[in-house]
Amino acid sequence: MSENCNGKCSECSAACSESEQADLHIPQGEFSSVKKVIAVVSGKGGVGKSLVTSLLASAMQARGKSCAVLDADITGPSVPASFGIHSKAQADASGLLPAESKTGIKIMSVNLLLDSEESPVVWRGPVVSGVIQQFWKDVAWGEVDYMFVDMPPGTGDAPLTVFQSLPIDGIIIVTTPQDLVTMIVKKAYNMAKLMDIPVLGIIENMSYVSCPDCGKKISIFGESKAEQVASELGVPLLAQLPINPNIASLIDKGAVELVGDENLEKAIEIIERI
Repeated sequence: MSENCNGKCSECSAACSESEQADLHIPQGEFSSVKKVIAVVSGKGGVGKSLVTSLLASAMQARGKSCAVLDADITGPSVPASFGIHSKAQADASGLLPAESKTGIKIMSVNLLLDSEESPVVWRGPVVSGVIQQFWKDVAWGEVDYMFVDMPPGTGDAPLTVFQSLPIDGIIIVTTPQDLVTMIVKKAYNMAKLMDIPVLGIIENMSYVSCPDCGKKISIFGESKAEQVASELGVPLLAQLPINPNIASLIDKGAVELVGDENLEKAIEIIERI
């Protein structure tokens, strides 16, 4: 098997034996039973991927599901702070234990392991990839209905590690209205297709601002092209999330679970079908 193997044997010219054509997924740990894994991805940073991950996990937890968040954005971890978690991760005989939010969402992030939340993670690609794999196999996740993976941005080593190592049931792509980000969406989509991972749909963040006086929607980043891009790719547009100062305030207070899911009904419906 080539060291550059992407796990897609049907499109590979290498003459690997059947024994070499192995499943690259890493088994769950003895104390974990994760039923479905949803990755939230973007081709670049700063589009609100962590926010969407946190909102989806909160929405599914509120529906009586057991949810978890694996923060695979190792160099830019922000998920724990969104849930108001600032304590350090603990461990026992079963392994590393995830932190739990106020509603019981299980969370593992490198920020729970650092001496200080403000300490930079200055690690090379192989180390980052190794930590992501350890979060999957060495954390005692327990019974989880839906695990949401906050993916690192881009299409390099770290995202490839997640796609190859974890049994991803589908991805949700997060974008914003700018033309440049639209191009990046297609890169994320094409990577997922290359890895034979289903694309569940697109969520556009920072889509508009509602005027507090008249309610008119103002497209401050330009007119949205999300519907057009979703149509071109043959996937549904799951939501268009507004810029909302109230939501930002709740996130800053570590209260993402109080935001609500009024804009995410379609995304939740798609996830529940898996």
